[in-house]
Amino acid sequence: PEETVTSSFASFIHAVRPEHLSKTVRHRSKRMILDSIGVGLVGSTTHVFDIALQYCRLYSSVAVSSVYGKPGVKLSPTLAAFTNGVATHSMDFDDTWHPATHPSGAVLPALLAASQMLPPSTKPNGMDFLLAFNVGLEVQGRLMHFSTEAHDIPKRFHPPSVVGTIGSAAATAKLLSLSTAQCAHALGIAASLAGAPMANAATQAKPLHIGNATRLGFEAALLAARGMEANPLILDDIPGCSGFSAFYSVYQPKPLSTPSDHHEFLLEKQDIAFKRFPAHLGMHWVVDAALSVRNLFINYAGSFSPSLIRTIVLKIPVSKYINRPFPSSEHQARHSFQFNACTALLDGEVGLSSFTESSIHRQELRELLDKVVVEHPEDNAANFDKMYGEVALLLHSGDVLTGKCDTFYGHWRKPLSKESLLKKFRSNASHVLPEEKIETIIATVDNLENLPDSSQL
Repeated sequence: PEETVTSSFASFIHAVRPEHLSKTVRHRSKRMILDSIGVGLVGSTTHVFDIALQYCRLYSSVAVSSVYGKPGVKLSPTLAAFTNGVATHSMDFDDTWHPATHPSGAVLPALLAASQMLPPSTKPNGMDFLLAFNVGLEVQGRLMHFSTEAHDIPKRFHPPSVVGTIGSAAATAKLLSLSTAQCAHALGIAASLAGAPMANAATQAKPLHIGNATRLGFEAALLAARGMEANPLILDDIPGCSGFSAFYSVYQPKPLSTPSDHHEFLLEKQDIAFKRFPAHLGMHWVVDAALSVRNLFINYAGSFSPSLIRTIVLKIPVSKYINRPFPSSEHQARHSFQFNACTALLDGEVGLSSFTESSIHRQELRELLDKVVVEHPEDNAANFDKMYGEVALLLHSGDVLTGKCDTFYGHWRKPLSKESLLKKFRSNASHVLPEEKIETIIATVDNLENLPDSSQL
């Protein structure tokens, strides 16, 4: 039969082998796995995670898969994936790629749960696990590159709820060793389970987007394994009958070549962005710009004195859901340029404690927020690869101090060092695990290629 875009993706998923993973891809993806586990562990301390866990425990008839941060608690595999996906995105602390999506949280929880689900005789080893993880990343990245619309900060739907669901299906299909035809059906089934509107950003419902993506992609692979079929052209652009193109106004898919001696994964070409604090990625530009101008202000005045400031001008891209002048909840605060810039100015840092109720409702912070004016320069694109953040302090004296950031520390152009990544992981994991277990996880991920049974992770 003539090859289609969908069949090429299915053939790739089925045919790709561990030897196709370069040293760079293995290194970068292990950093992603470690960071995602740490983010999930600290996310297991949140209220929204507790709600998800309570819901899932109502339906745990086959409880074999572990839950982040809850020793002794197990759920059925797909519900464990859902719960751990919610944990991963509960603080908006998880990694981000370009075009914009959160790739790890949509894939890793499904693979962790599936590894524990499989019987001892068919347990995947660590290299199998690492390969399946990268298949999930690759499929997400390829789909995002098929539309110019996907390159900008989203407006209509949350990308991981769409490409993440397909990526989870692809990764799980690989881990379960599905046939080429079953892989194609898994992608088609997943497409019917995908999607979440951006209106639920900055609410407790947003973490469900990641939870659903990893769970529903997992379920799509399980259904395909049991014989369920879907449209074999789901990723193709068929005039008059939308498949995956239903999610994008401009969609130009291309076949994914079956790997022969070599395959260059997208992760080889572009690294990932790791967040230093738990908030929307766009916040990291304005925080670094605010910290820069704060240092200038202290050199100017001797200390940070808000009373000397008349106006705070933020120059940011146009993006309605992260332009929130006066956030009233932790989830709104994580999606507010104004809040994050003013918190960085006031405290000299942004961290976990910045989003507590007491921090959000401080009078001195409110007074700074009252001084903020937002501008949207034409050259500041709503695009994680092109945007910048600028914070200008207009003083009562007439002087103007300005800080600007076009690449924050942690962006793919300025990756976190090994020391910074490990510091973040240890800090996150320490909220629920003792030191010895934290170090065991670090060693296990670092040696993942040689792990005989990936369910040990």
